[in-house]
Amino acid sequence: MSRKTKNAIGTTIRVLVLVFFFLLVVLPIYWIVITSFKTSGEILDLNNITFFPKDFTLENYTGLFEQFHYGVLLKEQLARIGWHLRLLLRYSLCWEDTLWRVINSEENRRLFYFFLITQMIPGILVIIPLYIIFSKLGMINTHIGLFIYYVTVNLPFCVITMRSFFERIPITLEEAAKVDGCTKMQSLFKIVFPIMFPGIVSVFVFGFIGAWNELIAGSIFISTPEMWTIPVGLKTLIGKYNVEWGLLMAGGVMALIPTALMFAVMQKFIVEGMTAGAVKE
Repeated sequence: MSRKTKNAIGTTIRVLVLVFFFLLVVLPIYWIVITSFKTSGEILDLNNITFFPKDFTLENYTGLFEQFHYGVLLKEQLARIGWHLRLLLRYSLCWEDTLWRVINSEENRRLFYFFLITQMIPGILVIIPLYIIFSKLGMINTHIGLFIYYVTVNLPFCVITMRSFFERIPITLEEAAKVDGCTKMQSLFKIVFPIMFPGIVSVFVFGFIGAWNELIAGSIFISTPEMWTIPVGLKTLIGKYNVEWGLLMAGGVMALIPTALMFAVMQKFIVEGMTAGAVKE
């Protein structure tokens, strides 16, 4: 077998593998989208499965806002995540800018290993201890309970991500800015933040997605319907004997749009943020 033939076979196999994984990702999303525009009768007609709606309808989306009160859940979710991201970015940036600059390299390394170890522990394991603590402190069915859980789960990842960017900023750069008359805040906003922008975007996006898609903690810590997260609210559409497939698919599409748009707009910074420190200069 010639080398040209081997290269052609290898290329064909790679293309087939890529097509397989592409379909594995795209087909479920496509099915969710087209199902959200189908009528209830067409969705439940298993003898005549269609790959495009026969009768295009928006009743599932109107029902999502009128019957399911999706707008209320969306407002609560965005407000909750907004506070979560503010706390997450503030604590991760303050941690890096103070401790990483002050403490010596040995303690720096120990703290890094501590955060790294916490990433090996599944978040589900801390829910029961947190539930016991929150119940004694009266924080069950409150926003602050979810805030604490979100920050506890996501902060180690944010610190690890930010660390690679702080290591790229020589302390002499900040000292030079100080000599030129910059205050600590001026050097932070004019020098440190522009260099760290891809890392900040990565932390923002992954923190947003982690809170946006979270289901288990929201189900355990929150019981009031008006305070439900969107995944918890959509879960209620799955009953014991009946599933509201149309509303569920429409809710899935609405929940997918923010994360898809965020990745589409910020993918350049996300890739740069996640690969920072992978290559030593």
